[in-house]
Amino acid sequence: MDKFEKITGIAAPLPLVNVDTDMIIPKQFLKTIKRTGLGVNLFDEMRYDQDGNEIPDFVLNKPQYRDAEVLIAGDNFGCGSSREHAPWAIKDFGIRCVVAPSFADIFYNNCFKNGILPITLPQEQVDVLMQDAEKGANARMIVDLEAQTITTSDGDTMSFEIDQFKKHCLLEGLDDIGLTFEKVAAIDTFEEKMAQERPWV
Repeated sequence: MDKFEKITGIAAPLPLVNVDTDMIIPKQFLKTIKRTGLGVNLFDEMRYDQDGNEIPDFVLNKPQYRDAEVLIAGDNFGCGSSREHAPWAIKDFGIRCVVAPSFADIFYNNCFKNGILPITLPQEQVDVLMQDAEKGANARMIVDLEAQTITTSDGDTMSFEIDQFKKHCLLEGLDDIGLTFEKVAAIDTFEEKMAQERPWV
């Protein structure tokens, strides 16, 4: 998994509440088990019309936000089904950080397992970031996981809280498999000891 340490990137404003996982990646795109290739269908029903043409007014179709790495979103982001394809699509598009007043629990945890930093902030702070993101590509935000800060394009800095274990996993690029590999030496030692003490098992 890619490490997340610090990004300086364009933030896209998506001031919608209750954005569910079917809005993030509709069900017809769940046929794959690959974590790549879903970015083109991120927010598919909001990005494209029935003929497959881009809807110009949707934020990620606007030229200034096509390379967005941060998404500033509304309350209860990622609600609905538990599909892990939702964070896969977000990351495949290039977004590494989502900021919202609240997240659905499963989506929130799936973000950490896929190298995305979800940040929960009070509504008034999200409003400040939303206004900053609305300035477009010239307004770049700095998200520093080590320092646990977000710096706006105007230089204002706000802090965020994060579970220290999840922070460690993102900084080191560790998903569940990576965490297991971290313990390989201890697992091997345990297996050798068990083989000596209980060889009949």
